[in-house]
Amino acid sequence: MIKVLSIGNSFSEDSTRYLHGIAKSAGVDLKSVNLYIGGCPLCEHYINAIEDRPNYALTFNGEGTGFHVSIKEALLSESWNGWDYITVQQVSHKAPDYDTYQPYLNSLVEYVKKYAPKAKLLVHQTWAYEQGSDRLTKELGYNDYHEMLNDVTRAYDKACRDIDAYGIIPSGTAFDRLIENGIKQVHRDTFHASPGLGRYTLGLVWYEVLTGNSLDNISFNDFDVPVTDEEIKIAKKSAHEAVMKYWDK
Repeated sequence: MIKVLSIGNSFSEDSTRYLHGIAKSAGVDLKSVNLYIGGCPLCEHYINAIEDRPNYALTFNGEGTGFHVSIKEALLSESWNGWDYITVQQVSHKAPDYDTYQPYLNSLVEYVKKYAPKAKLLVHQTWAYEQGSDRLTKELGYNDYHEMLNDVTRAYDKACRDIDAYGIIPSGTAFDRLIENGIKQVHRDTFHASPGLGRYTLGLVWYEVLTGNSLDNISFNDFDVPVTDEEIKIAKKSAHEAVMKYWDK
């Protein structure tokens, strides 16, 4: 079994919504747990960790549980050989600015390693906001979503180096590939992932990074909203292109 724990927010919630089901459809036993606080930045994750606050809604295999836990409780919950992977990320509106990552990221990672020393750390690269949206232009001051994506990419690349992470989950790159491959709508509210195709593509990216397996054997089709066969084909192509940009060794 592959066991992955995400210390995140709604963006990791989007990314792991279908992850367990995608893996199951290919015969892979994968356990996905997301620690969710909406809009939670790294500074808040760090404070929650050192003060052992049970503030996180626990999502198990893409489904809410109704339970709330602390980071420490989640880290220690996998007593049998521990977690295989643990993901970290910055909140989306701060993701382009690396100055907002530190010193919280390094301190959070130090805390994680204390309680889960065997886990491989992955940096979850979040994505840019919708082209032309107020969040992109008025809130963050970008003229084009590529500008935000470039800043986000640089910041996460630096984060990966600074914490000596195992690697990057390139969700932001995958959304860019979706758009370049002809998908016009990848967001549901100008910044979260669309509930069908967007979340599915993210799940594919995570699956390929975590397993190294081809996406060809994925037969998952239990979507919250319909996804067409052509969209599934484009999602697999886009996800694989994104992963290969970072993991083609």
